[in-house]
This record gives sequence, C-alpha cells and structure tokens, in this order.
Amino acid sequence: MSLEVKIGPPQLAIHQGHTVLLTELDGQIISGSQKGLYFQDTRLISNWSIFANGEPWDLLSSGALRSFAMQVFLANRPLDSENGPIEAHTIGLTLTRHVGGGIHEDIDLTNYGLHAVSFNLELAVRSDFADIFEVKNEHVVRRGRVVTTWDEREQRLKTVYRNQQFRRGISVRVHNGEARAGYANGRITFAVSLRPGAHWHCCLNYDLDDDGRVTHAPRQCGAGDEGSPEERRLAQWRRAIPSLECSDETFKLLFRQATDDFAALRVPEYENGRRQLIPAAGLPWFVALFGRDSLITSLQTSLIYSDFARGSLATLGARQASERDDFRDAEPGKIMHELRRGELARFGLIPHTPYYGSADATPLYLIVLHAAWCCTGDRELLMRHLPNAERCLQWIDHYGDRDGDGFQEYETRSTGGLQNQGWKDAGDAVMYPDGTLVEGPKALCELQGYVYDAWLRMAAIYDVLDQKRRASRLRAKAAALFERFNDAFWDERAGFYAFCLDGDKQRVMSIASNAGHCLWSGIVPMERARRVVRRLMKPDMWSGWGIRTLSSKHPAFNPHSYQNGAVWPHDNGLIAEGFKRYGFADEAGRIAKDICDAGCYFALNQLPELYAGLQRTEASFPVQHIGANVPQAWAAGSIFSLCYAILGLQPDASMKRLYVDPVLPPWIDTLTLRNLKVGTQRFDIRFARMGESTEFEVSKGARNSVIRRPVSKWREELAAGR
Repeated sequence: MSLEVKIGPPQLAIHQGHTVLLTELDGQIISGSQKGLYFQDTRLISNWSIFANGEPWDLLSSGALRSFAMQVFLANRPLDSENGPIEAHTIGLTLTRHVGGGIHEDIDLTNYGLHAVSFNLELAVRSDFADIFEVKNEHVVRRGRVVTTWDEREQRLKTVYRNQQFRRGISVRVHNGEARAGYANGRITFAVSLRPGAHWHCCLNYDLDDDGRVTHAPRQCGAGDEGSPEERRLAQWRRAIPSLECSDETFKLLFRQATDDFAALRVPEYENGRRQLIPAAGLPWFVALFGRDSLITSLQTSLIYSDFARGSLATLGARQASERDDFRDAEPGKIMHELRRGELARFGLIPHTPYYGSADATPLYLIVLHAAWCCTGDRELLMRHLPNAERCLQWIDHYGDRDGDGFQEYETRSTGGLQNQGWKDAGDAVMYPDGTLVEGPKALCELQGYVYDAWLRMAAIYDVLDQKRRASRLRAKAAALFERFNDAFWDERAGFYAFCLDGDKQRVMSIASNAGHCLWSGIVPMERARRVVRRLMKPDMWSGWGIRTLSSKHPAFNPHSYQNGAVWPHDNGLIAEGFKRYGFADEAGRIAKDICDAGCYFALNQLPELYAGLQRTEASFPVQHIGANVPQAWAAGSIFSLCYAILGLQPDASMKRLYVDPVLPPWIDTLTLRNLKVGTQRFDIRFARMGESTEFEVSKGARNSVIRRPVSKWREELAAGR
C-alpha cells in the first residue's frame, strides 16, 4: 500500500475580496506570529484565543471547507469547576467560520459526558492594527491610538485605531446565543451550563471598518451550505467558466481547484464609479492590485475568464503614470507595479501609492490588450484603451530604453524601490556566474522579448484599426530588435542566451529560466530554439518537478531560495507555452506532467507560488517553500497555461475562429473542454490521442469554426502582418 503525502503550510486560511483570515491549525491567532485577520493591508486581529476556565483546548482536527470557510474541532482538557472535575475530552467544541465581506463565526459546544457541567467559556480578542508590510518584515511600530469599548445592551465589542486621518476598526457582535456575554479583562466571557448530551450555540459577527466604510459579516449560520450567498456565488462562477474533463484525474482536479482559487481571488476595484474585477496576486501578503501579476494572470485566464483582462486593463490604465516621481519610480506612460492602502502607504512611508517599480508591466499591458482582443473580438475594448497603449509605447521608447541603445533597462531611483524589476524581483535574483550581484542598469533577456512581442501585437491592433503605416513602423522596430537581441544576448559557446546585460553592456551568462520566456515571446530564431530547449531540459535546470529558476551548477544555487533555485509553476507554464510555439510539444507535455505531479501532493490540490528545486527521485515528493503564497494567482493560472500548451489554442474571435494544435502527451488519453468562450461563440471540444496523433471533435458550437493550425504558424503570421 503506497503512502499518500500531502504537504502545505501548517495553517488555516480563508479569504474573499480584501478579507483574509490566517490562523493556526486550532483556529487560534497567537500574538507575535504573522497570523491574523487582515483587511485593506491592515491586521485587524492579532490575537484570538479560546479557553474553558482559563485552560486551552486540544485540537482534534481542522480544515478549510472552501476558500471562504473553515471548521475546527476541539475538545477540553481536564478542568476543575465549582461543581467538580470535568474529565478530558468530554466537551466538544466546534468553530465554524466563513467570509462574506466580514467574518461569521459559529461556536458550538456539546457535552458528551455523563454529568452536567458548568464552566466559563472565554474569548481573548486583541488588535494591533499593524500594517501588513510591518507584519511581513516582523517589525511592528506602534503609532496611533487604540480604543476598545463594550456595549452590554448590543453585545458588541468595538475596537478602533486612529492615527491622524488614518482609521481602521473592527466590531465583534455576539448574537444567536443561549446566554448573554460579558466582557472583562480583555475577554468576552460566557457562563456555560450543559446537561449530558446537551448542545450550546452562539454566533459572533466580525464587521470590518475601513475609515468609516463598514464591511459587514454574513448574518446566517452554516458555512458552505448550498443556500448561502458565498456558495451560490461559487456555483454561478463555475457555470460561467469553462470546465475540463480528463482521463488524468490529477489534471482535472488541478484545473477545478484553479478555477475555484480564482473565484476567491477576485477583488473589486472601482474606476469612475464602475466596478471592475481584478485578480489578487495571492495570500496572505498580496491581496492587492498589482501590475505584472494582474497582467500575467490575465494572459493565463484569457480563455477562461476574459473579464480579468478587462478589469486589469481598466484599473491599471486609470493609474498609468503621468509624470516623473523618483520616490515611486514613476515615469509618464509607465504601468504601476503595486498599490497599497495601509497606514505606511497613507503617510508616504513606502512608495506604494502606487509604486511603479516594474520594468515589464508596461509591455505586458500591450500584450494583454491584444490577447483580450483575440479572445473577445471587442473593437470597443481596443478603442477605449488605445490612448493608454500609445502612452505605453512612448514609455518603452523614452524611458524603458534608458541609454538609447535599443534595449530595455531598469534601475531604481527610489530610496524605497526594488533593485530588481523583472518578475524575479528579489534583491539577490540577478547575479554573475560567480555569484556576485549585478550592479547598475540591467537589461534582462525576457524584457527584450516582451517588447518584441508587444510591438508585433500592437502592429496587429493598428492593422485592425486601419492604421497601416503605424503597423509597418512597429513591425520594422520589432524586426530590428530581433536582430539586435540575437547579436548581443546569444552566446554560441554556451548555446544559450545571457541572463541579462549589465551596466557596461556585458553579457551575464548565469544559466537561468528567464530565457524560456524568450521562447514564449517569439524572439528566438527557429534554429536556436532547439538548443535553448535542450539546455533548459538538462538535469541542472530540470528538476523533475519542473524547471528551476537557476542552474544547480551555479555557486549561488539553493533549492530553497526564493528565486535562485526554486521551481515556480507560472514560470514553467510560460516556458511550456514557449516550447509549444516552437514545435517542442513533447517537452511541453513533460513540463506539464512535472507540475501536475507536484500539484497532487499539495493540500487541496492548490499549487503554491513556488516550491523547492530539489531533484526528483522515485522515492521523493515536492518540498514546500516556507512563506510561499497559497493560493497564488500565477500558480493557479499555470494550469491554464499548460492546457494551452497541450492543446495549442489560438483564439481569433473577430473572425469567429478558434485554431487548435493539439498534442496530448502519453499520460492523457482524452481531454474535453466545455463551455469554452471565444467572442460570442461557445464550444465543447473533445480531444483524443489516436496513436501518434491527436484528433478533436466539436460537440457544441460551430464545427467549421474550430480549425487545426500549428502554433508556429500563428507566430509567423503575427510577425509578417498577415
């Protein structure tokens, strides 16, 4: 009998919108930890503990019922009471919580003993109102004033924090109880008396206050009930998006979990009174609007839920920089990196108001605009965001290329800015082959590919808008960049592209995964693609659980490092799409298998942000990275990237066509996509492996609208302007 190993951080997490609850496995929040109830970048609860006559409870079992609901089963320790001793584990305590704006908490007690019991149930709830940046950095500074009041009549505990004009608050209301609560010594208390076999119940509602705007908790009990608003919203979401059936059960489960993750990661943003849904980057630290994260996720979900692209284009476009601001690394036309709404941002102690330190978000904005057009055929969408796109193009020419050499470089001007501004943005992520850090403006290889791709896609958009001259100029610029890049970045001896050019325009030949993104963008000539693929699939890069961020032969390699050796699912998803675009379907299928095999080991089949880049063996399992965000939008979206790579999906909504280039790997016999939306059309398509080929059948939708075409052909036609 084989042993099933499930890995994941030792915590419980539930969330919805901007509300995140992170607890220990027993449902408690221990002072001094990073757990807590977070809302709008502020920790509203920093301690939550429950006692019986001052004694803690024993954990029996716990788990997340849904992304928005958790349940914890506890039992009492031996207690001394005024009516005599109470034996251990004769009182059962169940905590059930669900998020629906605020938090609804059910507390249920059952006396399983032979005798009546009486004791005090006590809840200690404290709030530090720490900024999420300070919690993450484990350096919390007290600034304002906290005031706590207890309203006996309303049974409400209210705690408010004020620092000048900044205010946050939380209100805890007791209701539906069989006994009234009291409050003393920082604890909500109940006098509980239970006959043998008797039950006791009460509810606590946690309402969240953001500067006077209150987000209310659900009023009804019963987390996960089919009739609850949260469950109805999840069911509605599942009906609206594509579903997948597959002969490989793991791939099916990962796809389903990814769609559920995105249901919970949807965060509302408001622009000019219009509500837009954007994907939050991940839990617990990145429930916020990001540039790069939202845009890459929009690409991953372009055929799953195109409204993410619409929302990201609108919200990021509305915050496009209009002037230079060195503290925020802002320049006219630049797309933002990260927006925060906590205390540190409010008082300008961090530059995230928003912060613009991302060198790739601006070309990615253009790529997403074209991808959204391909999936929706919405000409109005192009017209609405064309002014933003043109300012992006100007930024690429005048600010992205800092020294006028035709390449994109970055370097922070901010005292609080990021030293690295590609997707690998850790301070130690860009280094020479000897491990020393690269200084000065850096020209990452994938940045050049993103701009190349963006120029070609914008040329296609100008063709649609009948601006042929502008389209021709962009294609000429892309062709020139293609030649210039391949002259400057290619190293013939290594058979690989430089990680980046340093401040002196010298190649940095550290072997890293970034070159795989160059395949995704199409800036690699066909004759070199095979060598890049082979190099990425060598044992020092390919771990068996996916491609590492850095070669294991590099002196700075550490399989547990954030970006110097770990495996990132989203990185692998884009690389797999790049493999497919150059005709390396077998290698793309192998990467998909790696990520899926890893995914089945993680709790709830949720792919984390990253995991260790340890070598896979027959007796091993993936090792988690402490601090990785779970769920995380990029990681969830990687499943869709892998699906696109396997099936070669190429939407052309304006022409009412979906091109496909399916190659099912040996581990998948059949795969069916249902409710796949391309423009106004919807399709159910079944793919089946027949010997060495993959056939497909359209069971719903216009059959003549689904056409077989190699992905490489799409790339060629994009470059040629056909």
